[in-house]
Amino acid sequence: MVRIGDKLKKLKEFSKKYLIGFMLGLISGSIVMVYAQTYFLSNQTTYDNSVSGLKSTDVQGAIDELYNVCFPPIPAGDQILEQVDVVTSGDGLYKDAYEDGRYFYKGKNVKNYVTFNNEEAGWRIISVEKDGTIKIMRNTSIGNQAWDSSSSNNWARPASLNTYLNSTYYSGLNSTAQSQIVSKDFSIGSVYYDDIDLLESLEGETSKQWSGKVALATASEYIRTNSDEKKCDSMYHFMHSTTCKDTTWMHNSTVWWTLTPNSDASYSVFSVYSDSNFSNYNANDSYGVRPVVYLSAEVQITGGDGSQSNPYILG
Repeated sequence: MVRIGDKLKKLKEFSKKYLIGFMLGLISGSIVMVYAQTYFLSNQTTYDNSVSGLKSTDVQGAIDELYNVCFPPIPAGDQILEQVDVVTSGDGLYKDAYEDGRYFYKGKNVKNYVTFNNEEAGWRIISVEKDGTIKIMRNTSIGNQAWDSSSSNNWARPASLNTYLNSTYYSGLNSTAQSQIVSKDFSIGSVYYDDIDLLESLEGETSKQWSGKVALATASEYIRTNSDEKKCDSMYHFMHSTTCKDTTWMHNSTVWWTLTPNSDASYSVFSVYSDSNFSNYNANDSYGVRPVVYLSAEVQITGGDGSQSNPYILG
């Protein structure tokens, strides 16, 4: 991964005042020949972009555009992987054992706080994705609502909560937050409460996909944020244990909906109970809602270390 060194920064400053000539070779598998006219900077100076194909018509704009082509911004997900050590035990960022290229924050005390939608430390990173996007979840509920007022557990129907989150709630986010969200596929397939193998649950969840901007965390994601991979590694263990709350940051002593339907009943959806275990409720019941979104790979982390007192700042 390319980092911008001090010499390149000096070159950029030098190029503001003096002659510039650029020729770019192989970029992303395509040969792009770029020729820059040489000018001294002045109010009357323009840049001939007819050969280079750039958008800029002034010299400084061409410099900045070429610079960004040569050294594109590093995606937020890749920035996190550069800054944070990947661990195999305790609290921290883990490489996922089930989906190649994904990384999950596991444990009770992890530095995964994000300021998003002007909500300081109001969101937390669930996972770093293979494509450089990051998946984040609101730390607290936006209020209690029915998953579906018609008692259907089909999110793509659409469920009433689906409609609310992707219309009223999304429209209420500020413009910066809206521009940072990307539409992605969410796994909305159903699982069985007595699955003793997480892989079985994953196969159930991923069997059905829905594409949109705002959804909820899945049951398997709740399981995968738990650092106790022996005692808290399946739907069955979560259904029959109240100790898993001590090893996952997602637990917050409230009842909140997951995105995952119950395979045993077309009206039932899994929620996380206040004791930390899973419960299956009628979709028409009213429980906490913690929105989940994917942030674009173009989003940058401009500050913070992920702690609650110094959350990541997005730019």
